[in-house]
Amino acid sequence: MSKLIYKKESYAIIGVLFEVYNNLGSGFSEIVYKDAIEYEFKQLDIPFIREKQYNVNYKDITLKHNFYADFVVFNKIILEIKSVENFHDKHLAQCINYLKVSKCKLAILANFHENSLDYRRIVL
Repeated sequence: MSKLIYKKESYAIIGVLFEVYNNLGSGFSEIVYKDAIEYEFKQLDIPFIREKQYNVNYKDITLKHNFYADFVVFNKIILEIKSVENFHDKHLAQCINYLKVSKCKLAILANFHENSLDYRRIVL
């Protein structure tokens, strides 16, 4: 069995996700969940940047459009929030691209959908 990277930090983030889900439940748009997550991070003194902008380099240029990760937590974990019926391959691909441009090693993809909170750890 391999060792989980950023186990302690991941546990703290996932705890926040469940706290938000337990209080809000399902049915809200992503922005509402992001606001609640931001509130919880502040209450727990968890360091984060919301809507962190990343440049995308292509060959010898920086492209004019950027990526915006929902959160970068502990300066090393990407947190991407969804409120959709199910995860899709495009959501996983989005997280992988965030990991590539950010040089982070771990992304947590969280989905506040109708029946429960679902999350995935994506390691690059």
